[in-house]
Amino acid sequence: MTGAELDARYARQARFAGIGTDGQERLLRARAVIVGVGALGCAIANHLARAGVGSLTLIDRDIVDRSNLQRQMLFDEADAAAGTPKAIAAAARLAAVNGGIEIVPRVADLNAFNAERLLAGADIVLDGTDNFGARYLINEYCVKHDVPWVYGGAVGASGMTLTVVPGATPCLRCLFPSMPPGGALDTCETAGVLAPIVDTIASMQAIEAIKLLAGRAEALHGSLLQIDLWQNQWQSLAVAGARNPDCPVCAGRRFEALEGNAEDEAATVSLCGRNTVQVMPGRPLALDLRALEPRLGRAGGAELTAYSLRLHLPGGITFVLFEDGRALVIGTEEAQTARRIYAELLGE
Repeated sequence: MTGAELDARYARQARFAGIGTDGQERLLRARAVIVGVGALGCAIANHLARAGVGSLTLIDRDIVDRSNLQRQMLFDEADAAAGTPKAIAAAARLAAVNGGIEIVPRVADLNAFNAERLLAGADIVLDGTDNFGARYLINEYCVKHDVPWVYGGAVGASGMTLTVVPGATPCLRCLFPSMPPGGALDTCETAGVLAPIVDTIASMQAIEAIKLLAGRAEALHGSLLQIDLWQNQWQSLAVAGARNPDCPVCAGRRFEALEGNAEDEAATVSLCGRNTVQVMPGRPLALDLRALEPRLGRAGGAELTAYSLRLHLPGGITFVLFEDGRALVIGTEEAQTARRIYAELLGE
């Protein structure tokens, strides 16, 4: 990109004293990885692409659904009708916004098998996920490799965010020593979610990333920031002295989630508000979807796309299979039902 193009696109941003020409050039050389391209991830990616972060990797396991359109700003009705993977749809939209940066979509579920590969080379990792399992995994990778990351979560009209700088701040396990038990926290299914809180939390995550990537770490807010837009409440809890000397991750250097081995059986997780269960094989697979289409197609109408094989099964069930062996079973919230369908089709 020429100097004239740089000035034209980023002039207002570089004119801000906190960024300047030096900060903008740092942004253009940086690589950010966004894990989860749903509500938070869409807003984060939109801000970072427009800010000129030179390389964005978008990791997401899901496909676009009509229920996403209320708050996930990079998708439209055509994406939902086609069931386009979120990472692919987001990358296409962002490429139209800024053709001068690299955008790498990854249709994948971040897990212990692939985290080292998918997150490698990141200057910063941003959390757009909706579960603590993925956040613990991100936290361990970033502490292990000395990479800053920004946690965020939003449900209902409230949310929170925390920036983790390994060696300088507490890590996620310092503040949340154990994973919340199932059902302990509200989800978008139980409490709903309003788009403005998503945008607010994502904006806070994005500006923290911009500060770090532009070399302005002194401007970080340094807190666990909690916001409730319905009650008009903002609370900032200072965390500077909250590092836990007994933390198993940042003090003990034990990376149990990152190095753990999944059992050799299908694992399931319900996707929030989607009447959908994801089934994950117990070991990494590399499926030839085109070769599978004739056989699996006998179970129901088959649609082969560049990214998945979709089967329309009796009882209103849609089965979407990806090359890595993951499947989305749409039309049920029952894990047992999803595992049974997966086993009947793939023998796993």
